Amino acid sequence: MLNFLSCRENGTLDPLALVRAETTRRTFSLELSKEQDVKRIHASGANSLDLDPAESRYLLSGGADGVIAVYDTHNLSGTPSSTAEAVCTVGRSHRHVHKYSVETVRWYPHDTGLFTSSSMDKTLKVWDTNALLPAEVFQFEGTVYSHAMSPVAKKHCLIAVATMTSIVTLCDLKSGSSTHILKGHRAAVKCARWSPRNPYLLATGSQDNKVLLWDVRSAKSSLMSLDQHNGELATSTAAVNTAHNGHVNGLCFTPEGLHLLSFGTDHRLRLWDTATGRNTLVNYGKICNDSKKSVQFTVSRGSSPDVVFVPDDSSIAMFDVFGGTSLHRLVGHYNYVQCCVFNPDTQELYSGGSDSNILVWVSDL
Repeated sequence: MLNFLSCRENGTLDPLALVRAETTRRTFSLELSKEQDVKRIHASGANSLDLDPAESRYLLSGGADGVIAVYDTHNLSGTPSSTAEAVCTVGRSHRHVHKYSVETVRWYPHDTGLFTSSSMDKTLKVWDTNALLPAEVFQFEGTVYSHAMSPVAKKHCLIAVATMTSIVTLCDLKSGSSTHILKGHRAAVKCARWSPRNPYLLATGSQDNKVLLWDVRSAKSSLMSLDQHNGELATSTAAVNTAHNGHVNGLCFTPEGLHLLSFGTDHRLRLWDTATGRNTLVNYGKICNDSKKSVQFTVSRGSSPDVVFVPDDSSIAMFDVFGGTSLHRLVGHYNYVQCCVFNPDTQELYSGGSDSNILVWVSDL
């Protein structure tokens, strides 16, 4: 580090090289924080987490008990030890609380004035954060497993909703309608993710073992169906044109949007080129995934190499995204890990599990 500072002072080093080196060091040295924790709110498991994109400060959580909480993660106590308190909650006594388990929570991509939640009670709710009241409620025929909003869209406000039906519904926040649908899967859709690069590119994963890429401007059919064999399996088996040999219940784009990671109940993680749809054939080994829900995993930002954090039973596995090398394993939960989210500003990781705990992982150096 001193060498980096000396080279930077002499002008012989790119200023971003020092930032990249420190970001990488902090990302690779994560361990369970001894001084930071998050107040336990959920009586059952923590199913979903999201960190606000505006300040990377407010952590949103949704639980199996139907409760939603917003935590302030900034330490304003003036001491090293701190507990992130809930600044507001939609508890069981709230008249608009979800009846059943909250499966996904997401901040509005541009500010903290709105957030969204979807639930086993077949609803998607759009919340006014300040009033803590639903501004809009969308009803569906089946259980809602996941939903997503584009982080870069400026010309649309669409929410992609994955349900137990084979149809992906696009809900428009501007009009309040949910008439736009995407047909292509043959079983329940478990997960949906928008590209951080293209505001019209959507990826969906399903119980039919497929991952479909869509251009939502022309929704008559998908752009492509990702094939784990890259078209080289010339037989009529069921594995042809499938992304996994099990249900696909997790998706995550790399930060620059050029690649997509998919996670399946075949205990495999796969990396895809989003331009060509080809399987890059990176081997991450076996990663436990027996979840019947959507699994939320994440990728670091700014480190070299990029790191993917994947729930693996009661731990979180860390892999080099493009090399597949196992880097580290984060152990701290007492039960299945359901979700994790990375803070790109502080290189901290937050994880939620079936043990109802939300844990904070920080650099040990």
